[in-house]
Amino acid sequence: MSSPSTSSKLERFGEHMRREWQLYVMLLPLVIWLFVFLYKPMYGLQIAFKDYSIFRGVSGSPWVGFEHFERLFTNDQFLRALKNTVVISFYSLVFGFPMPIILALMFNEVLNRMFKKTSQTIVYLPHFISSVIIAGIVITAFSPSAGIVNTVMGWFGLEPIYFLTKPEWFRPIFIGTGIWQESGFQSIVYLAAIAGVSPTLYESAVVDGASRWQMMWKITIPSILPTIIIMLIIRIGNILEVSFEMVILLYQPATYETADVVNSYIFRQGIQAGQYDFAAAAGLFNAVIAFALVMAANTISKRYSRTSLW
Repeated sequence: MSSPSTSSKLERFGEHMRREWQLYVMLLPLVIWLFVFLYKPMYGLQIAFKDYSIFRGVSGSPWVGFEHFERLFTNDQFLRALKNTVVISFYSLVFGFPMPIILALMFNEVLNRMFKKTSQTIVYLPHFISSVIIAGIVITAFSPSAGIVNTVMGWFGLEPIYFLTKPEWFRPIFIGTGIWQESGFQSIVYLAAIAGVSPTLYESAVVDGASRWQMMWKITIPSILPTIIIMLIIRIGNILEVSFEMVILLYQPATYETADVVNSYIFRQGIQAGQYDFAAAAGLFNAVIAFALVMAANTISKRYSRTSLW
């Protein structure tokens, strides 16, 4: 039997639904989408623990326990893909995460409105270009015959290099492309945070004789620090989610040594080789590690900065 407090809460909730039913109707499509595309597919995760057959189906396939995971951690290709994923994500975090913050701080200091809007539009634009087109631009730019990079190198008497077939060049090109494509759009979050800083803080600093550089370090950055921490926690949670589309478009067998990541490995095993159960085990491992990283980052942030996702 429910307690009086529970009954009163249910009554208040029912009354709120009757009064604000339009809001719940607007919310319904999102709830349906979440259930159909995010929660219902979780039923299929059990194939990671089964000898899955498309003819027997999920429920008819026999259980094999952790057999696929044992194969996973003794597979040299998967371990290589995991290493590449961690390395690429680490360098993307080190070099890519600060760039939107720096851009937002720079835009905030621009006084000419026309120049500010024009430069913002230019740096936002790559985000809205298809990954296929971005990859085409990169391939053309680094082409050994007509690419602008090799053309400039030729002016200095250097031999052309087919960068995209060299394993040692894949990571710098991939990380640089990601920074160029996403930094401008990601800076919007920090610009919004900067817009919420009280103008009275800057006015007081001007009265005290502070320079714009001092105001940025003493007012702007500390004020947006909670936003930076939240975005960092989210970024850490996605550390194993390297841009799958861009990897598939740019890598080739010659660069698997440094370019093959967990998602591309799952694609080859699951879609191309038809090993759905083995690929599901790799994907589940990826998701569990991402969840653990988010939990750890959130706990550490809550303990030391009192800022967290929950």
